Amino acid sequence: MDQWLTHNFPMDFWRLAPLRRQVLLPLFTGKVAAGFPSPADDYIEKTLDLNELLVKKPAATFFARAQGESMLGAGIHHNDILIVDRSIDPVPGHIVVCALNGELTVKSLDRDHGQWQLKAENPDYPDIAIFEDLELVIWGVVTNVIHPLWHSHCSP
Repeated sequence: MDQWLTHNFPMDFWRLAPLRRQVLLPLFTGKVAAGFPSPADDYIEKTLDLNELLVKKPAATFFARAQGESMLGAGIHHNDILIVDRSIDPVPGHIVVCALNGELTVKSLDRDHGQWQLKAENPDYPDIAIFEDLELVIWGVVTNVIHPLWHSHCSP
């Protein structure tokens, strides 16, 4: 069953664009309270480069846009940007982007009692048991998700 975990990727699929320059954004040293507000620090200790934070291996990283609602329980919403690393070996518990019978999907990889599965993270969608007659290629492991907290029909 482990033959489904091979890495067989096209070289031109949503690759990371070459970095022209580093973009450093301010990183506040104080924590942002999610409960009661606390006094904010009036200084910035260092800067943060989002590429450095989100992309560990640029040559092995690509972006993909999520479609549908089967992964809502994992925090992946329709139209979110997935950051996918092809260099990570997928193991049970990872969220993976894969081609299943020629169609791209994002699901949680699971192995229950020796049976590999692609699990939806929404009870309204079925899990997919992986059998030998399925054509499955795992393209990479999702490492981060980017999504807005408001939508265009709402004011920011």
